[in-house]
Amino acid sequence: MSEALTRMYKIHFPEDGQYTIEPLRVTKLAGRDPLTGRVVHGKIGGGIKMKHLWVDIHRTAPKEGPPLVERVMSIQRDLTRNAFVALTISGDKVRYRYATTSMKPGDLITTYGDIPRIPVRPKEGDAHPLGALPIGTKVCCIENLPGNGARFAIHAGVTATITRKISGRVCFTLPNKQEFAVPQECMATVGQVSNPEYSSIPIGSAQANRLLGNRPSSGLWHRKTGIHGRKLRNPKKLKVTSVEPKPKTVVGLTLPGLPKIMVRPPIRSLVPV
Repeated sequence: MSEALTRMYKIHFPEDGQYTIEPLRVTKLAGRDPLTGRVVHGKIGGGIKMKHLWVDIHRTAPKEGPPLVERVMSIQRDLTRNAFVALTISGDKVRYRYATTSMKPGDLITTYGDIPRIPVRPKEGDAHPLGALPIGTKVCCIENLPGNGARFAIHAGVTATITRKISGRVCFTLPNKQEFAVPQECMATVGQVSNPEYSSIPIGSAQANRLLGNRPSSGLWHRKTGIHGRKLRNPKKLKVTSVEPKPKTVVGLTLPGLPKIMVRPPIRSLVPV
């Protein structure tokens, strides 16, 4: 979770740490630090009541034997994130996963754990180690370290492209032209994160912006205090930098009988003329 989101709300996870699909309680922080309580972000405040759905970011499967097959039960909207989530079931395990653009209820998604010698034919929604996918594949929900969970391309409409493979590492490029190289054992989901129209939907009104948890950036004139805008400060005094003249130095020549010479170093001023 990004730093800006941690200033918006605090999620209350179960004390025993066991995964659950029950909606979790959310406490709004209104831009305050969760530890000290001081306001550290003045543009955050308000918003509608919401619950958090715990998304399992780990897609693991045995390296030997049959892969893990899950069925998509429903596609839901989580107010604490901009992407849709999919409720999947496999045996007695029920999990929330990040949904892709073409994922719909009733689909079967498979998680593979092996890296074959020949790259596989990718299918959207399936998860593979990056080393098992061919170059040019569109992927999302990528791990930064094996078993660490999805860290890259987890927001709405984001997808990465596999560019090359170098000595046990796979390079991929994000939409912002940033390139990363991670171990080939890192898991990734084939496809694009759901809800790609999120960035193009206009907010529409100031009230809708408040429902999103954003404080207004303008309004009636008031003297700026540094909390809701730029604080007015007096301009700093002009600083003039100059070099003080150095004392004269006496230089003695090596040949005997010659007089000593008084040398005066040049004076340079740093003040532009």
